[in-house]
Amino acid sequence: MTQSFYSLDPQFHQQPFDGRRRVIIERVSPEIDGGRYPAKRVSGERVTVSADIYGDGADRITALLFYRPAGAVGWCREPMRQTVNDRWEASFTAGEPGVMEYTVEAWIDHFVTWTSGLRKKIDAGQDVSLELLIGAALVDAAAGRADGKDAMRLDELAGVMKSGQTAVAVEAAESSELERLMHRYPDRTHATRYDRVLPLQVDPVVAGFSTWYELFPRSWSEEPGHHGTFRECRRMLPLISRMGFDVLYLPPVHPIGTTKRKGRNNALVAAPGDPGSCWAIGTGDGGHSALHPELGTIDDFREFVRDADTHGLAVAMDIAFQCSPDHPWVKEHPKWFKWRPDGTVQFAENPPKRYEDILPIDFETEEWQELWMELKGVFLFWIDKGVRIFRVDNPHTKGFRFWDWAISDIRREHPDTVFLAEAFTRPKIMSRLARGGFSQSYTYFTWRNSKHDLQEYLVELTTTELKEFMRPNFWPNTPDILHEELQLHGRPMFLIRLVLAATLSSNYGMYGPAYELCENVPVMEGKEEYLDSEKYEIKAWDMDRPGNIRAEITRVNHIRREQPALQQTNNITFVRIDAGEGREHDMLMGYVKRSDDDANVILTVVNLDPHAAHSGWLRFPLEAFDLPHDHRFRVEDLLSERTWEWDGEWNFVSLHPGSMPAHIFKVILQP
Repeated sequence: MTQSFYSLDPQFHQQPFDGRRRVIIERVSPEIDGGRYPAKRVSGERVTVSADIYGDGADRITALLFYRPAGAVGWCREPMRQTVNDRWEASFTAGEPGVMEYTVEAWIDHFVTWTSGLRKKIDAGQDVSLELLIGAALVDAAAGRADGKDAMRLDELAGVMKSGQTAVAVEAAESSELERLMHRYPDRTHATRYDRVLPLQVDPVVAGFSTWYELFPRSWSEEPGHHGTFRECRRMLPLISRMGFDVLYLPPVHPIGTTKRKGRNNALVAAPGDPGSCWAIGTGDGGHSALHPELGTIDDFREFVRDADTHGLAVAMDIAFQCSPDHPWVKEHPKWFKWRPDGTVQFAENPPKRYEDILPIDFETEEWQELWMELKGVFLFWIDKGVRIFRVDNPHTKGFRFWDWAISDIRREHPDTVFLAEAFTRPKIMSRLARGGFSQSYTYFTWRNSKHDLQEYLVELTTTELKEFMRPNFWPNTPDILHEELQLHGRPMFLIRLVLAATLSSNYGMYGPAYELCENVPVMEGKEEYLDSEKYEIKAWDMDRPGNIRAEITRVNHIRREQPALQQTNNITFVRIDAGEGREHDMLMGYVKRSDDDANVILTVVNLDPHAAHSGWLRFPLEAFDLPHDHRFRVEDLLSERTWEWDGEWNFVSLHPGSMPAHIFKVILQP
């Protein structure tokens, strides 16, 4: 339906009590914490709003959904339709990045109630002359609310209804013209307005669909063993782009402290020439608004960002609000840190782990306002240099209310910014960070490995309230995390986790070189850290090393770009795969994703066992597409480029991990 502007009073959500307002509006969705936090969508995405709406008696109800960009004068409206059990819904399209708002209004519609009763009496053969006079009075009242030609036409139609010529009067009363005019000028005198206007955060499209590649620029010198620069790292941009990535994530690129610098493999004492951890930020050369001098100048960085953009890559920066003991803030703002009785600053620790090269910021400082402004200024500094995407390190160890304020304030001027929360923490804390403004969230995907655990977790993410505000970003590895599954099961497991991350979630990423090359050696048994971790040393990667999975990564990423169904997360349905004798298969997992218009349907099947082939009978849910159980259709495996004709809902699937342990089927349901 065509959108139209509709004028409401400015205090739309404030309505004095009036017992004549007979309609009840409850359980509006989405509504996050009573409207304290916004639901989230990306530009162009449909927003479906639903509510329980009912009134006493059998009178008919009209309900409208109102929406607009926050602060706009006029409202757009969409008629709501009743679905089941007094549930009503309507949709609108999210606009440009920024904040929108929406609410609901409903009233007893006496004209619709009257027309329904009129038709029943006519069908029963009853005299409707009195009913026509009652209806005429309703039309007269509408004429008083109308103006111009509409008012004149309503007067004319009311006159026809009062003419006493029953057939002509009924024709006028039931005309589409009268219905349209009465809908245009409804009697909202006793309308009920929902008691709040609800916010919607509209993010750029990349917040809803993105493919991340992480690398350390310092490892990409043209001369192995030397410290790389942004200029040298530019040669990687075409390769990463061709692989189908659209976000290039850089760990911190700031000066690295020397005090208590960590050595290779997290050694407590650095050897001469060890570069240190880039998360130990700050030296005399500067802090969070400076670049490591060996990487290049600010102009070099700007050029790197521009060059990345020409290759379809958005540069994402890591923001880690912690400091080396050498950071300028330690001397300039000593009250921003906790000082111990021996006169030293409290370093970071997670007993028994000690991070003596890192000082946490004290968010209880009496100078918290100055601190907040400085931290927000870090984001603004890099936004000015062309960066719009930020991965935030451990945001759950900083003040929640700081993030609420900072992200909201930054978005007022820069609504196209995206913030990824790196927080592998307790569920309620991850949820709170997402509600407080983070566009995307790291998740427990890395530690969900069995079929049961994966399906249970995806159901939680996509069917509970989390789906309205928490966008998962699935990472099979990071520089900090080499999961045991990858350590023990080699190349097939890297392929399995690749397909799962890329097809379960619309946002996924990888610590690129290590994943491409299937790096799987831990620093020691039982630890998730990499041996010879790039966090503590400059690496020389041989990207063409035998056994790499670059071709498979590239194929999967291009499938994601070509198939709209894979560009959403919440549209997932798991399917049954039988192992025989009525048993659900433990090692074969299948799931369907579909585009909003059902024009694109993808069925992914993954063998979760990296060591053995498995087969079973998969049931495709034809009934979800209003098709009979014996419908014939075709599936095209986008990975192998093979095609099968399937006969009905049950079909045989078999996967061997020695080749490709997954199918990504494009389902063609109609000839």
